[in-house]
Amino acid sequence: MKKTGIKKVIGNHIIIIAASVIYGAAVSLFLDPNDLAPGGVTGISIIINRLSGLETGTLILLINIPILLLGLWKFGIRFLVSTLICIVLTSLSTNFFAHYGPATKEPLLAALAGGGLMALSLGMVFKAGATTGGTDIIVKFLRIRFPFLKTGALFLLLDCTVVVCSALVFRDIDKALFAGIAVFFASSCLDLVLYGRDGAKLIYIISDRWEQITRRLLEELDLGVTHVAGYGA
Repeated sequence: MKKTGIKKVIGNHIIIIAASVIYGAAVSLFLDPNDLAPGGVTGISIIINRLSGLETGTLILLINIPILLLGLWKFGIRFLVSTLICIVLTSLSTNFFAHYGPATKEPLLAALAGGGLMALSLGMVFKAGATTGGTDIIVKFLRIRFPFLKTGALFLLLDCTVVVCSALVFRDIDKALFAGIAVFFASSCLDLVLYGRDGAKLIYIISDRWEQITRRLLEELDLGVTHVAGYGA
């Protein structure tokens, strides 16, 4: 059991490291160089970067410090260690990839690629039992109190506020709209990563041979049917 626990911890930290690198690439290769502030601490950092000149990755780390203290109080030291690793690696990755310039200068492609990669990294981090800090911790708070709310929907609500602020700071409604696309796409992708396809199909088959049909569905076709009711013709 101890070996299994150690392997799980190591596996989770490998996932966190990979996710942090992906997140940094999403920010520095797609979003930041195209003036797209995708919400959360990352979006705030991009906005402040334009006003102060400090590196975006460094700002991500600085803004997260008080939020980490809040997370320490609520979730404990184990939560803080994993999240701190994620924040530091995200900060370093963001600054590292910033030296390579934009992977694309097309705002729509940048919004979709950046939003998709952010969602992938966030989903990986959440499944590993950590967060990337910032609004992730706030969302974690809200999920505890309102478990019926989906993670992606909560991110969407919080991030839209930052997107509106970016429109005021950049004075460019087009960039803000593209940032909104990135936020919406990331929200949808995040729910897909965390919950999978949330749907099912219901089929009514009315026949006097329903028992044979049921047997074939369950035994031969292996459709994953959860409930079958028979009605004679």
